[in-house]
Amino acid sequence: MNGVDYYELLGVGRDASSAEIKSAYRSLARVMHPDAGGTAGTFRNLQEAYETLSDPARRAAYDRGDLGSGTDGRASGGPTVARRRRRPHTRRTRRDFGADPNFVPPKPEPDVDQLPWWHAVNPKQPVRYIPRAQHRGGAMAAAVGGWALLLPVVLVSEVWPLLLVLWLMPAIAVAGAYRYAPEYLPAASEDRAFITEFGRCTVFGEPAGVRGEHGERLTAELLSTYLTRLPGVRIFHGLSWPDSVFADIDHAVLCGRRLVLVESKMWLPGHYTADADGTLRRNGSVFRGGSTDLAESIATYRELLRDIEVVGALVLYPSRAGEITASESPGTVYAPPMTPAGFVDEIGHYLAADPARVHRDAFRQVLARVVP
Repeated sequence: MNGVDYYELLGVGRDASSAEIKSAYRSLARVMHPDAGGTAGTFRNLQEAYETLSDPARRAAYDRGDLGSGTDGRASGGPTVARRRRRPHTRRTRRDFGADPNFVPPKPEPDVDQLPWWHAVNPKQPVRYIPRAQHRGGAMAAAVGGWALLLPVVLVSEVWPLLLVLWLMPAIAVAGAYRYAPEYLPAASEDRAFITEFGRCTVFGEPAGVRGEHGERLTAELLSTYLTRLPGVRIFHGLSWPDSVFADIDHAVLCGRRLVLVESKMWLPGHYTADADGTLRRNGSVFRGGSTDLAESIATYRELLRDIEVVGALVLYPSRAGEITASESPGTVYAPPMTPAGFVDEIGHYLAADPARVHRDAFRQVLARVVP
């Protein structure tokens, strides 16, 4: 247990009550017991932490630094006592693993010169709307009918083979444009109505209206500052699951046929990774200091939007002084933990593959889930 804090191992704060310590121990014992798949050494460490913090005298000695990790504090043949050790000449700074309620994480400012996708995207590229609406109206029918009326004139001409080729070339070109390049045709009335209804607005919902946490506001600013460089990006704050009235998802970003669900968390400083099954780890150990509903959110929205590729991102901010780092998790099927800079880099690159299209149907369904 040398170097491991008992409070961190149990996942409680330094001001935790005896009942909270007992509850944390019982919860962890169920999964760390050797019969449940844990190791004997790890379970022994858990027992030592509980025995120390559940006893007021030993806990007070531990908090003062008089009781070191890895000692059982028992004198041979006698009652439980705090084993004293020689104090160093300089007082050791106590490690505090709890969140600092007065701490505000610094504003992240990713360097755009380090973002390859940033310079590859043209922010003034025209936005295209999918699925394409069908062109309707008498003008199109009149044009086709008028062109067809020329066919008899072509066929009675002495040079009809040449005229027939000349007649077919424009028809084939127009038909090909409608068949293979509909996104380059002028906007249909349905698309124009969509633009009129929603204008050029790219952000919907209020992040402060969900829970007002610092992490959410910082992520909302990241989305507006950086990802709106992609012309087709539409940002949503505070989404609910179907049949829910609560803001179950912090943020969402839609671009083309890709939707990114985002959660913002303020967790302890450290290095975060995710296993292939979605298990979060901090500094190599299973992280028990927080949880995320992103896996359920992703599954829910994949069911809701069958034609849309739905992924997730977990953006982390420190809850006290210190640095958060995260490694790439290419094997995970869930949302990997990311730093703010890593989020802008990876998600921006992911969405930049189709930067200037808006899926009208997906947009309406996601917008309907924004909590007012």
